[in-house]
Amino acid sequence: MSELRDRNVLITGAASGLGRLLALKTAARGANLILWDVDAQGLDRVKGEVAATGRKVSAYPVNLRDRAAIASAALATLRDHGHVDVLVNNAGVVSGKTLLEASDDHVLRTFEVNTLALFWTTRAFLPEMMRRDSGHIVTIASAAGIVGTSRLVDYCSSKHAAVGFDESLRLELKRLGSRIRTTVVCPFYITTGMFTGVKTRFQWLLPILEPEYATDRIMQAIERDRRRLIMPRVVYTTFLGRMLPVRLFDGLMEFLGVNKSMDEFVGRTGH
Repeated sequence: MSELRDRNVLITGAASGLGRLLALKTAARGANLILWDVDAQGLDRVKGEVAATGRKVSAYPVNLRDRAAIASAALATLRDHGHVDVLVNNAGVVSGKTLLEASDDHVLRTFEVNTLALFWTTRAFLPEMMRRDSGHIVTIASAAGIVGTSRLVDYCSSKHAAVGFDESLRLELKRLGSRIRTTVVCPFYITTGMFTGVKTRFQWLLPILEPEYATDRIMQAIERDRRRLIMPRVVYTTFLGRMLPVRLFDGLMEFLGVNKSMDEFVGRTGH
């Protein structure tokens, strides 16, 4: 059981969406919040919301596409707070374009934020966690890290990498005899605005998730030291589906509507 009261919890992508809700729910559990995001104005708003709960909170505007910026923000964080108990790698981006429609910068942005930032942030705080033999690294991946779909080639690839990052790190820490915990979260689409316009064929079977529900489940997973959280549970059947011939597996994805889920994608507007 991970006790969050009076722990230093760092959340990336904290200025909006899932990150904002995670910050507020973590604060409600008595943690000290460290917020990172490229959106300085949004970050200030969330910092104010957390401060209103009476918890300690610090905010660091940082572009997760920039390795040097991450290193600088990490140094400032360690200088100000000494250590991080829980690192929540939450920040993520999506282009929603086909492979040929996506520009080179779209692809680079996807991997820099969704994948490479995992390495740079974790490497910045892991040494102190190792020294203290204590800590929890949370990777917010996606169901797209388990199964691919059209118009998400770059995104799915980046999230497959995120799932592999968590699994390999978990096993590496175990081999080193470390007590540092890891959790990977793989949700289906969440109505935070990031995936506005996506659809599901069977809402009763494969629902688009509400942010409050998703963040409650994530908080439970962190507090209970769950190694893996997949939402909704039907997504677990994907592992069994991998045993099918490719043609049948692809047919199943078509039947469930997964491969058409991005057809009406809009994404966030006004940003």
